[in-house]
Amino acid sequence: MTELNDALAANLSLTLLDGADMTTLFSPVTIAGLRLRNRFVMSPMTRAFSPDGVPGENVAAYYARRAESLGIVMTEGSYVNESAGGFDNVPRLFGDDALAAWRRVTDGVHAVGGFIFSQLWHIGAQRDAGAGPYPDSPMISPSGVNCDGQVVGEPATSAQLEETVEDFARAAVFAKAAGFDGVDLHGAHGYLLDQFHWPVTNRRTDAYGGDMAGRVRLSAEIAAAVRAAVGPEFPVDFRFSQWKGNDFDARIAESPRELEAFLTPLVEAGVSMFHASTRRYWMPAFDGSGRTLAGWTRHLSGRPVIGIGSVGVGAPFMSITDDASSGRAPSLSLAPLADLVNRGEFDLVAMGRASLADPHWAVKVSSGRLSEIRPYNKSADAFLY
Repeated sequence: MTELNDALAANLSLTLLDGADMTTLFSPVTIAGLRLRNRFVMSPMTRAFSPDGVPGENVAAYYARRAESLGIVMTEGSYVNESAGGFDNVPRLFGDDALAAWRRVTDGVHAVGGFIFSQLWHIGAQRDAGAGPYPDSPMISPSGVNCDGQVVGEPATSAQLEETVEDFARAAVFAKAAGFDGVDLHGAHGYLLDQFHWPVTNRRTDAYGGDMAGRVRLSAEIAAAVRAAVGPEFPVDFRFSQWKGNDFDARIAESPRELEAFLTPLVEAGVSMFHASTRRYWMPAFDGSGRTLAGWTRHLSGRPVIGIGSVGVGAPFMSITDDASSGRAPSLSLAPLADLVNRGEFDLVAMGRASLADPHWAVKVSSGRLSEIRPYNKSADAFLY
């Protein structure tokens, strides 16, 4: 394993900068009212190191280490209510014990001059009926259908959807009170809000289904409720994706016009910025244009946008091989990233695996200490470095 890491580090050192000018990426920038030290963001990544949903000192130290050198740190998804999740040791954003623990996390981040957002999460039909940590809670989803198209429960009632909106807003208030600098609404990757966005999982015929206006309605209602609850200045980020965990080719929007119909209600609801999640940040979003999903989002919404997808790693997320001849294969080079930011495709750059493996990745790149970077491999998933 040591020899493999040495080889990966050597490859990083040779190809990461690739002669590109990184000035823009590492210069301070103001986004959503926050003066950030650079344009790099730690992407939300579920770590499940919070027993009983309460983050400990190890979690606080994990986030603070990354906040020393990144513009924004985003937490792993945190459950907004008792029905929101089905995985043990994932943090929650309710209950006095959890909220007091999150205050220690945010204090640690602020002590090193960083900013931190809380990701508000509900997994919907990806939760198995009766799964913990609250097995008696109902499974909430648009149509009782999971991402594989299997019927796993009953469609959510109007009353349940109203309660879900209230719970997201309450969680945002708790996040603000716990010292977070913003919230990220998780509307991607086949979880609850994205289950409404996608026709495969949303088969409703009421106001929350059908065309794009119906499918984005719940997300817009949640964004509006969050905005009303936290006030006009508090940053509210909305994360969305085309792809799902079981379907990399899935699409909620087939054209820029459909994407605009998705984004506009969210902008009107008060979303401050968008987080366009892709597996390859450089790939065009639609035929006939080289513009990326993040680029289209910025163009159509007029809001700042975070781009993401295989930054600083040699394989796309959830894959170890790809077709290099098609231009779809990842590259360690940051030159395309710098070019896209300089051209205004997106404003901030989120990193997942690279920052997971090395909390000081950004400062090592900016100072030219490339040979010191700890490259990502799967073993990093098992620890809180």
